[in-house]
Amino acid sequence: MNESQYHQMVDDLLIDIEEMLDNCEIDIDYESASSILTMIFLDGSKIIINKQPPLLQLWVATKFNGHHFNYQNGLWIDERTGVEFWSFLNDAASKQAGQPLILSK
Repeated sequence: MNESQYHQMVDDLLIDIEEMLDNCEIDIDYESASSILTMIFLDGSKIIINKQPPLLQLWVATKFNGHHFNYQNGLWIDERTGVEFWSFLNDAASKQAGQPLILSK
């Protein structure tokens, strides 16, 4: 993957998440600016998703910890845990929302 492909893939992913949040039954606000998407939960906690271009990674910070995802075989995979991005995001968002939440493409 080259840098141009990386930017397009992450931009598309962030837009997908925004659209899913717009259609979500759970009230989660979000802010998007400069390739950073901040999900804001009712309790004030946040999940922040952003690009890390020098490493071609996708970084996610939750109220519990931070994760770095690498693109491998068509999926974003957490470099530390091996968990796929959408699975991770569903689990993290569910914990912070205090109820089950499924966001996936």
